[in-house]
Amino acid sequence: QVQLVESGGGLVQAGGSLRLSCTVSGRTLSSVNMGWFRQVPGQERDFVAGIIWSGGTTDYTDSVKGRFTISRDNAKNTVYLQMNSLKPEDTAIYYCATTNAPLNVVVTTPTRYSYWGQGTQVTVSS
Repeated sequence: QVQLVESGGGLVQAGGSLRLSCTVSGRTLSSVNMGWFRQVPGQERDFVAGIIWSGGTTDYTDSVKGRFTISRDNAKNTVYLQMNSLKPEDTAIYYCATTNAPLNVVVTTPTRYSYWGQGTQVTVSS
């Protein structure tokens, strides 16, 4: 059984930083791609960042480029999202997700991901 558990969310002032973690069990991290998505109530779940199975390729949505960094520690079966220079518009529930197989490209569509965490709230105050 594959399980993903996110942590690290919270309340932070604009300009601050947070690091989200997502620990995966039931699947070797090096055999899957990972993604971070976010969702505001009443809106669709949007791609934020992704990393392929080897860690060799990453991709980000335009609004977070230069501020967010996705990384993975396969030994710990954990993927991270370092978020710097946070803005109020980054406020959302953040979800991590895995694909069911290793892919050599970052996929940005939620339906391409098979397993999801429960989400962690990030709130950025102005």
